[in-house]
Amino acid sequence: MEIRQATAADLDAVGEIFAHYVTHTVITFMETPPTPAEWHRKLTELTGLRLPFLVAETDGRVVGFATASPWRTQPAYRHTAENSIYLSPGHTGRGLGRALLDALLARCAEAGVRQLIAVIADTGDNGASPALHRAFGFTDAGRLTAVGHKQGRWLDTLLLQRDLSR
Repeated sequence: MEIRQATAADLDAVGEIFAHYVTHTVITFMETPPTPAEWHRKLTELTGLRLPFLVAETDGRVVGFATASPWRTQPAYRHTAENSIYLSPGHTGRGLGRALLDALLARCAEAGVRQLIAVIADTGDNGASPALHRAFGFTDAGRLTAVGHKQGRWLDTLLLQRDLSR
């Protein structure tokens, strides 16, 4: 497995991975998968901000990705980012999420991110993501109750935070 910065050539695979979660789960609150043009804009934006957009590749195939995006648009938040990690459905439980999060934390610190926020949909059956983040030193920062509605369900989000300045 190789973890590396994403390129434009990776974005079709990234889009396919994410589209699965948009269409079949409530893990993301998006209801329509981003277009290829939107993925290209995201890669350009994050690269311009020096924020990581990483892919995990095995046997020449992208099987997961991780990003750090601005937490909010106001300038005072410029040292805070939100992370996202998505794995190809057939590649979960193999340590890819751990490898991506480890690399993402290092790249965020290099980019001057001081606080990294994880916003996790709390579906009651999504224990892997909070456990992964807690294993990497994220602590609970709060819960937003019934803030999302998707697939006929009201959903909470769990907020976790990691201080990268230490």
